[in-house]
Amino acid sequence: MRLVGPSGEQVGIVPLAKALELAQEYDLDLVEVAATARPPVCKLMDYGKFKYESAMKAREARKNQAHTVIKEMKLRPKIDPHDYDTKKGHVVRFLKQGDKVKITIMFRGREQSRPELGYRLLQRLAEDVQDLGFVESNPKQDGRNMIMVLGPHKKKTEAMAEAREAQAARKAGRQPQQEEEASEDAPADAG
Repeated sequence: MRLVGPSGEQVGIVPLAKALELAQEYDLDLVEVAATARPPVCKLMDYGKFKYESAMKAREARKNQAHTVIKEMKLRPKIDPHDYDTKKGHVVRFLKQGDKVKITIMFRGREQSRPELGYRLLQRLAEDVQDLGFVESNPKQDGRNMIMVLGPHKKKTEAMAEAREAQAARKAGRQPQQEEEASEDAPADAG
């Protein structure tokens, strides 16, 4: 087998008995790295430490991975303008955060015979938020509901980084102001 030493140096092609002897000598484990290679490649390493480090790398990768979340906003075809603005504000916030938004128009009773009202409402909402997101799936009727999905232009990770920067800037802007107020509140030296 081809043997790689503890610090990555090539030891050479050695028999299994010699490799095990070297592993005991260094107080390390003999780990097969590439079984399909001819001859198979083995490395002298602390296997417990290797497993721990790879678990830490995997955990770090999972932590930095952005999870796509689909937020849902439900509307009615005959919605009051103020209610529409409120719902649109929520959709804008979700898109700024990098989340997808599923907009559902719920039809009741005789409203079901007028799906074009829901379609127009969804088109209006898509136009209102087109600078933040795009229509990922066009409006389609699904039983009593009409559904459309909006996706953000920014990726979730970009939105998270931007939010962190904005928060840090707000925090930095707030601190000097608090220090000024503290110095104004301090009593003047009477001496």
